[in-house]
Amino acid sequence: MATNLASQLSEVAARSTNALNLKAQKAAHSKSLLFEPRVAASQSFDTIYTICHEGFQELCLLDGRFLDYQRSLFSPQSQAEERTMMTVTENANLDKLVEAFLGLVGGRLRLNPAIKAVEWLIRRFRIHEYNTSFVITTFLPYHTLPIFATLLSILPANIPDFYGKFLHGHVRALRPPTRSDIVKATTTNPEFATNLNMYVIRISKARQHYPALLAFWAGIMTEAISGMLDKARSGRRGVQQQNEQDVLLRLIPTLNDGLALRKVPDLRIGCYMLLTVISSKGILDDKLLTAMMDAVVHGWTTETISPALVCLSALAQHRGTKKLPKKVTKELLKIQDISGLLVEHSKQRRVDKLAHGFCLALVDRSFKHDEVSGIPVVMAILENQLLSEAQTAAVFKALLDGACQIGASLDTHKNLRPLLGSCLVRLARLSGHSGLVIQKILNETDVDIDELEIKLHVSIRPMEIKALSDKMDEDIKEQEAQVATFSELYKQLPTRLTGVSSFLSHNPSHIYSDLCQAFIASTANVTDLDLFDNAPILRRDSALKDTLYISFYARMWCGPYPVLARASALQMTTRVLSQSKGYVDLQAIIPYAIAGLGDAAAKVRSAAAELLITIEKLYPADLKKKANSLEIWGLPELHGSGVQTEAIKTDIVARALREMLLPGLEECVLDAKHVESIFQMSLNAPRPSAVPSMEEKMRLPQTARLSILSFLASYIINTPLFSVKLRLLHSLNQVRSIIGTTRTKFLLPALQHWASLKAAEALKHCQDENIERSEFDDQALLIVVANDVGGMDFLTSIINGQIAADRPEFMEAAFRRLQVIWPSLKGEILLKSAEILLDLSQVSPSTTSYNAAVSEASADLLRALPLSTEILLSYLSQLPTAAGMADSPPTTKRRRTSHGEVARASIQDPSLLANTIRKVTFVLQLVDSSNPSTHPEILKDLFNTLAELQHFKAQVASELAFLQRLCLGSLLEILKAHKSNRNLKLDRSAVRADLLVDCVQKTGSPQVQNDALLLIAALAETAPELVLHSVMPIFTFMGSSVLRQSDEYSAHVIDQTIREVIPPLIASLRKERGNIVTGASDLLLSFVAAYEHVPPHRRRGLLISLVETLGAEDFLFALLAMLVDKYGLNENIRAFLVELSGSFSVEVQLQSIVKYLDLVSDILRPKPTYSAVLLNTNEEDVKDPHGSALNELLLLPHLLSQRRLISQTAKILLRDDMDAARVRDIYSTMLERVLALAETVNTHKQLHGACGDVLESLLGLLSTSEFVKAVEGLIERPNESLRRKILRSLEVRIDQENSSDSASRTAMLGFLPQLTAIIRESKDSLYKHTAVACVDKISEKYGKKDLDAVTAAAEIIASKDCLGQSDDRLRVMALLCLASLVEILREGIVSVLPIAIPKALEYIQASLRDEPESQKLHNAGYAFMSSLVHHLPYMVSGAYLDKLLTISISSAEADLGDEADASREQCLQLAARQIDAKNMFITLERNWEAAFSGGTMAVGEYLNVLSTAIDKHPKSVVTKYSSVLSKIFQNAFDIRRKWAIAPEDAFDTDSLADIEEMVNEVAIKMIYKFNDTTFRPIFSSLVDWASNTWDGTERNLRLQSIYGFMVIFFDNLKSIVTSYATYLLDNSVNVLKTVNLKDAQSMELWSRVLQTLKKCFEHDQDDFWQSPSHFSVIAPVLCEQFTHASSLPLIEDLVPAMVELAAAADSAEHHKELNQTILKHMRSEAASIRLAAIQCEQALTDRLGEEWLSMLPEMLPFISELQEDDDDAVEKETHKWIVKIEGVLGESLDSMLQ
Repeated sequence: MATNLASQLSEVAARSTNALNLKAQKAAHSKSLLFEPRVAASQSFDTIYTICHEGFQELCLLDGRFLDYQRSLFSPQSQAEERTMMTVTENANLDKLVEAFLGLVGGRLRLNPAIKAVEWLIRRFRIHEYNTSFVITTFLPYHTLPIFATLLSILPANIPDFYGKFLHGHVRALRPPTRSDIVKATTTNPEFATNLNMYVIRISKARQHYPALLAFWAGIMTEAISGMLDKARSGRRGVQQQNEQDVLLRLIPTLNDGLALRKVPDLRIGCYMLLTVISSKGILDDKLLTAMMDAVVHGWTTETISPALVCLSALAQHRGTKKLPKKVTKELLKIQDISGLLVEHSKQRRVDKLAHGFCLALVDRSFKHDEVSGIPVVMAILENQLLSEAQTAAVFKALLDGACQIGASLDTHKNLRPLLGSCLVRLARLSGHSGLVIQKILNETDVDIDELEIKLHVSIRPMEIKALSDKMDEDIKEQEAQVATFSELYKQLPTRLTGVSSFLSHNPSHIYSDLCQAFIASTANVTDLDLFDNAPILRRDSALKDTLYISFYARMWCGPYPVLARASALQMTTRVLSQSKGYVDLQAIIPYAIAGLGDAAAKVRSAAAELLITIEKLYPADLKKKANSLEIWGLPELHGSGVQTEAIKTDIVARALREMLLPGLEECVLDAKHVESIFQMSLNAPRPSAVPSMEEKMRLPQTARLSILSFLASYIINTPLFSVKLRLLHSLNQVRSIIGTTRTKFLLPALQHWASLKAAEALKHCQDENIERSEFDDQALLIVVANDVGGMDFLTSIINGQIAADRPEFMEAAFRRLQVIWPSLKGEILLKSAEILLDLSQVSPSTTSYNAAVSEASADLLRALPLSTEILLSYLSQLPTAAGMADSPPTTKRRRTSHGEVARASIQDPSLLANTIRKVTFVLQLVDSSNPSTHPEILKDLFNTLAELQHFKAQVASELAFLQRLCLGSLLEILKAHKSNRNLKLDRSAVRADLLVDCVQKTGSPQVQNDALLLIAALAETAPELVLHSVMPIFTFMGSSVLRQSDEYSAHVIDQTIREVIPPLIASLRKERGNIVTGASDLLLSFVAAYEHVPPHRRRGLLISLVETLGAEDFLFALLAMLVDKYGLNENIRAFLVELSGSFSVEVQLQSIVKYLDLVSDILRPKPTYSAVLLNTNEEDVKDPHGSALNELLLLPHLLSQRRLISQTAKILLRDDMDAARVRDIYSTMLERVLALAETVNTHKQLHGACGDVLESLLGLLSTSEFVKAVEGLIERPNESLRRKILRSLEVRIDQENSSDSASRTAMLGFLPQLTAIIRESKDSLYKHTAVACVDKISEKYGKKDLDAVTAAAEIIASKDCLGQSDDRLRVMALLCLASLVEILREGIVSVLPIAIPKALEYIQASLRDEPESQKLHNAGYAFMSSLVHHLPYMVSGAYLDKLLTISISSAEADLGDEADASREQCLQLAARQIDAKNMFITLERNWEAAFSGGTMAVGEYLNVLSTAIDKHPKSVVTKYSSVLSKIFQNAFDIRRKWAIAPEDAFDTDSLADIEEMVNEVAIKMIYKFNDTTFRPIFSSLVDWASNTWDGTERNLRLQSIYGFMVIFFDNLKSIVTSYATYLLDNSVNVLKTVNLKDAQSMELWSRVLQTLKKCFEHDQDDFWQSPSHFSVIAPVLCEQFTHASSLPLIEDLVPAMVELAAAADSAEHHKELNQTILKHMRSEAASIRLAAIQCEQALTDRLGEEWLSMLPEMLPFISELQEDDDDAVEKETHKWIVKIEGVLGESLDSMLQ
């Protein structure tokens, strides 16, 4: 780590301008854009100025703004300016001038004059160093040009960080960056992006921008912003939002500044691009988007409008608010032909949201400020279909809502009103998609269009009049000029009509259309309307004498005309009638007035009400006197000649007006449907009540009501106007019947007439009068009421296609009507209708009467209708049978061919059979959908149908599974209903179980089988006596079919069958008083045989359900045994049976095990009983009862070892109640049976062993205390194998116990004496081994609770009865147990150790054999010693520790394996850390010789122990035993000498090097623990010890080790120990002087000495070697070594040492002395010496540079001589040396060497 002074010096050096360094100044002067560095370095400023000023003058000619810099940057005085001499303020001003000039010249950098001008700034003002960032940014748009690579070559080392990261690699390679590199840098480096943005804004503000810069910036930033925002979307949502905000905050200032520069259009366009990218990422909220839109439109110009619109479109697409801001709307409105621009843009991109928001804002602006300029734009956008359907709807609704807000006064919105009206009219007549949307809105809107039309004086909705059809495409301006053209229309009208008496006749006059058009035109002006009303052609004066006048207006108010026209027609009629002075019977007008009351427009309804009031006034108050004298107006000529319209009495008319209509007129005006309510309440018969109310007494009499009904029905039939028919039908269809006469009687002719029309005719009538044909169809068919024979006949004729066959919609309406009245149909009509529908639905496609629509509609209707029991019985009884369909009649006597089947003749006609199947299918579907549970009466017919299906199966060669399932499903529903309601009558005689068995056995469909099984299960509960005789075949079949299905439904079926069928079967077996298990063996066998085919996930649930239903107490054991016998006890079967058994209670499981043992005993009997029935032991080919019994017994240990069973048993026994008593009894029984069975099979080894396993598992069921008691009794038995198993089970049990369980602890510790007795007395070593393992586990888990008991056990284990035995396995177990006991007893085991430790060490030494058991003993011994060292380290010392190390050395070289090595190393490392330093170091010192003799691994482990011990102990302790450690390392450094005299195979060279390396590392660790006072004497004595050996070879070997250590020593401790070289100096000089070139050991020592000196020289920071006393001793000796150049590696060893000495002895005198000596060697006769001297000089030149070359004058003569040396190598190296000198000095030596 550098010091503060060093840091300060580095900082000063970095800021230094090299004012005194001529070489650095020359290099800086050579930086040029135009010239090569060599040329540039030789140029003067005068030359440069001349060249560059010429370029500047050319720039001034191109742009006069450059003249501003003629007197500053490019003045003649600038040649003398030097930046390093300027003040800070002067430099700052100069920076401003430079950057301003660069901004201006940036657009012309492709021109040579511009490069020349910039060259002057670089050469004179060094802008590439002082203004680096601005220069790079200026040149960056030209990064693809060669000039940019040139710029990179002159950049300084300290480039700004944001450019340095980006350009670092490019500067080194002098390779210009690509566009992708710049984009990546902008994306990842915010500082770089900010710098680029600020530069562009600054240049633009200064009006120095140019297209290349702005295009470059816009392109780079667009891609970069996209990348930044994508990169910000990583991490959590909160982190993403923060990252996105950071990006926006960095960018928004640039956007604000860029959009504010109106006169820089390219910059604004670039900002638009950035905004578009940002908005496309969807990260902006509406507030920010609105602000951006405002900024876009603020200050835009003609040049930027088009790209601005693109940006606005993108912003609008991501904006939630629909309406555009006011400012944006205002600016958009200023653009000429904005709608055209939007249309053009829509061809390339989406503008719908922008156009939508613009339209909404314009509409809002228009209505708030009465401005009309926006309406044409809205119309143009809608007409050009720029908007989506929803957007079009929203804009048009806004127009409608705004129009509704316009006041009725003509003074309000006077400018907007006419334009808005024409706009709405024009939009309402649009074609295409937009037109359809607008029409839909007009039809669905809540706005009163009629009122709106009146308010705007226009007709918004288009008129569908044939006479006007040719005028529909007239220009909208002609429609606006209606007032101006009325006079023309009026003049074209004739003055009189001939041959026309009424406009309500079925053949109206051709002049009607002209009159209609003129009347509509007149409604806009009262004067015109009066003029039209008085037209001669209408004959107003004779309005009450003929029908022409009123019939015209009646047709108008009932027709599809504007509301204003309809209301005016009613008003004109009312006015003329109000002027009448007599009484007139106007009953002919009343139906048309009633139709007016049903009009959709409230204004029309109000006018119709006024008309009725006026008509009522024309009837006298006292009708009794004048009723017969009143003339009925308009009849019979009103509807034309030949049409007889019914008239009623005048008094009835008057009463109807006064009592029915007039009281409800106000409600009728408010609600168009109220007139229907009037007819419903007035004409229908009142509901019966005890006391008639006053209102009921005053009701019209029935005859009058009947007359009114007949009268209005006559008008429905005779009027030519279908709109009138429809409105009157709406009212009269509310009447049910009067005096038993239904409305059908009167109105049926109207239905018949409507039905008689062709489809085209009906459509034409509806279109002409603007009514819905479907509505008329429904109202016409509503005429038919239920149970009216004539009406129903006509309805069925429509349904079956006899009438109106070409009108499918009418037929559909007929079906709907029948569906509505179906619940009201009764008796024969109902049955007849049902049969007709069934026949229609089943018409064969091959017949001529087939109508697909009718057939399908009939079928659909039947599926939707509720069908009664009578209908279902009728349908089922009509189903064809196989016998009836046969070509030949059946034989008299049916011949039974098989169970449930009868011989039948085959059906010859395939089509007949297909139709039959189709009909049966349809009827069964109807039955299935009709809730069969509510129709139990159809049970018999369903069984009959099921029987017939069995016959049809043979005929069609198909299973007919679907039909059978339908039939079975219906039967099952009926049985379920009977189960829930026993009061439901069920015909048991109709049940046929044989058919159900056939369905199970003889059908290949699993679904049919499942349904049949469910039905059998239901019957088993409802009527068990009917199915019991068929149970066994069913289960046999289930085993081979249904049980194999994997679906959930099949599982449900099986479960239901088991639960419903088996209980009655078991009940019957119990009544027979036999063995129910053997009785149900076939049933069990079916499920056992099917086990392997049952899907795995269903097996457990299936068999649990079976056992629970049969009775787990009786059948669980049998199922377990049969499964084992069938499939053997493989892993899968074992796991499954354990899981199955565990699903039941403890008592059931134990009881089943008892029975299971009985079954095994029965197998082994000479004559087995029930086992022969359940198992296959009675088969001829299977006669191995012992094998079968063994197979069965192997399951029991697994059943008894279940954790769940053990825990539940323990819980039960803890309760000590009746359940616990039963469990104990069962347990005793099990134990008794197992022991009895074990005695029985004593001679059969495998069976006896299996019994032992069962017994062991059985004992595991008990709690610990009871288990221990059981063990105490069982270990007294003489069977040793059994006793071992018992103890092994105890061992496992100990592991499973919880140490906190006090009861278990007491029991286990109480058992220790018995275990020690076994260890002491038993002769069975395996038995002892198990007992020791038990002691180990008990002690480990509970030992600390009873130390005395454990101590006693430890003494026995360490005694000759255990540890002293010859069995290695027992020894291993004993040692491991003692290791555990040491941890538990600690000092308590000390009394045992005098016996145990010697034995352990003895066994370790004896185990050094490459055998598995020996290695276990080896590891166990080390485990015991490790435990001692860890817990009682003071016990392992002296002789024990010596012995341990000696044995470990032998073990290391024995190569016993990784595990043995690990155990030994762990023990030794523990000893190194735990044993006190004195014992450890002394012992190590004593055992060095043994370790060395042990070999490489032993020495390595020895050194690891020593290293650990040194690390473990503190400095004070280590220092205390420095003498011992010194001796150890003295021995260690003598290793080379000992290696030389050791046998050849003891060590190899590589091993020796590794050991030396380890010794050096440990020595360094030791030295770190010492201080100088302690270590200096050791060091001195160590050097003396190595140096003062008389034998030369031994001395060299020792010194090799010492100097090998010294290299590491000086390299690690560096300058701290440089002074220690004093002790080595004399010896080093001696070695160098006396080197024996013929002795390899001497030469190796020579190399090591030089390496040591090099490290010492290298780290000298205290001028140790600069001292003459030291330098003068070593330098001459080193220089003399050049004479050995031919024999010794001078370049590798001597030259580095010389270089480091020269660097350390940093004085001119020393350098001169060294140089002179080396130069003398250059004149040696030996070429090798000259070559070595030259190479040494090269190294010194490289290292010391100019400092060494200060003696160059002395070297030059020698260099000159060596250039012409006779030896090529010398000459070549001389030239290399010259090159190095020239490189350092920066100038050639040629002139000096001449």
